Amino acid sequence: MARPRSPRGRAREVLARLGAARPGTAADLATLDFRSPFELLVATVLSAQTTDVGVNKVTPVLFARWPTPEDLAGADPEELEAVLKPTGFYRAKARSVRGLAEALVERHGGVVPEDMAALTALPGVGRKTANVVRSVGMDLPGLPVDTHVGRVARRLRLTTQEDPVKAETELNALVPAADRGRFSLLLILHGREVCVARRPRCANCNLNDICPSAFRAG
Repeated sequence: MARPRSPRGRAREVLARLGAARPGTAADLATLDFRSPFELLVATVLSAQTTDVGVNKVTPVLFARWPTPEDLAGADPEELEAVLKPTGFYRAKARSVRGLAEALVERHGGVVPEDMAALTALPGVGRKTANVVRSVGMDLPGLPVDTHVGRVARRLRLTTQEDPVKAETELNALVPAADRGRFSLLLILHGREVCVARRPRCANCNLNDICPSAFRAG
């Protein structure tokens, strides 16, 4: 096929190829386990500086003990810390998720808001976390930009931005709103397994014929 000449054309082909290899919705592709936007919000906050696998081992215990924002807001700090200890930085994370739960109860009646501004106004919730909750937990437009998304998108020349918010703005212009969450997760998984940071596995990449950095990135 002809090599796409524009970032928009490359983004379209990236979505098609990676999506064919990993079919499913954003929720299907997500590696954090959750049953509700509240559980996804808390799990995403807990995933900072640890793995999704590690978070998934803790959240069943966490949500069995404190299943609602009201329950979590009233959790005993020491008991909560003990549950979260395997995730690392457990004291700070315990304070963070309790504060988050309290804010949900006080400001939103225990319901996770859909609005980006309302989400990012919650304690400990940045734009990336809000985009995860919107796109994965609510099936709304959202394109989280983490280190994998930023790295892969720059190698593919879909953006030149190092700043995640600026990169998100540029990528949003290339990807249909309904596909943004799935696109982000496809780049994350590709970045974890193929387009890794130090030695990208270009020979095993199904994008190497359209990637401007193929066999040159490092």
